[in-house]
Amino acid sequence: MTEEEIKEIIKRADTFEKRLIFTQKYLFHGIPEVFRNREDDYFEFRNRIANKFNVGFHEVFIVGSAKLGFSYFKGTQFNYDSDIDVVIVNEKLFETFYLKISDYQYQLDRQQRTVALRELNIYNKFLKYLVKGWMRPDKLPTSFQVDLLKSEWFNFFESLSYNRSEVGNYKVSAGLFKNYDYLEKYYTKSVEDYYYSITKN
Repeated sequence: MTEEEIKEIIKRADTFEKRLIFTQKYLFHGIPEVFRNREDDYFEFRNRIANKFNVGFHEVFIVGSAKLGFSYFKGTQFNYDSDIDVVIVNEKLFETFYLKISDYQYQLDRQQRTVALRELNIYNKFLKYLVKGWMRPDKLPTSFQVDLLKSEWFNFFESLSYNRSEVGNYKVSAGLFKNYDYLEKYYTKSVEDYYYSITKN
């Protein structure tokens, strides 16, 4: 579908239920644009991630402009400068990383570690996502990333980037939702924000 077609569908989504259905149908369901006519490759890509983190392949999604071929919110087209935005939805995995971050926070509380003010500001942004059930490792301070997630998370997704996996010559980035309800809630709110931005006049 084109950007204009998507915009028109969102314009008609004048209830929460309609915006939720839009989110389910267009943002999560189906083959992403980056894998158009390559359904088997999409399965292999998802399954590669699922096997790494011991989750189901159906718990791995591609979202953002790589899904639709454009960002309706930003008004930009998907291209080779775009990231492949992956989300994993699994409560057990979420809790595994949450425990690591919780332990790190206790070390800060006990002053066993220190964080520079600039990194603390980044950490506060991370926490704003976390309370919405979304863990975004890219929003962690660098010191956290190195200690907690470098080998387990960043190195793995780097290994899928730039022609090293089925997705092609793109950077692969990923986040982690606690469960599907949080995933739906976050992205439906994004659709809702866009709906009001194009209908307020």
